Amino acid sequence: MDVMDRIREAVESHPVVIFMKGTPDMPMCGYSSRAAQALQACGEEFAYVNVLADPEIFENLPKFRNWPTFPQIYINGELIGGCDITLELYQKGELQKMVKEAVARHKAQAAGEDAEAS
Repeated sequence: MDVMDRIREAVESHPVVIFMKGTPDMPMCGYSSRAAQALQACGEEFAYVNVLADPEIFENLPKFRNWPTFPQIYINGELIGGCDITLELYQKGELQKMVKEAVARHKAQAAGEDAEAS
């Protein structure tokens, strides 16, 4: 699988994913730390990709949605933005709603797929 396919898979298979420098528990940059903290404060699980652990993703992610910086936050497959936008949405109370709705939608879709498989 090429790197753009791996990025696409991460974005499409998780309701909320952050591509960041480091991990939520051990961020390696202040912007990634603040964005991950805002997501954690929403109270839902989210996926993360440590771009420092995968040089191919680090190099190619900026080309994926034409966004040059890290972190990058995707909700329901859509680029939300980086640290500043994420913090602004959080302060307005919008990020919490977006994250909760995305996770609920993902769970509902998964439950529907499980029912179809039965």
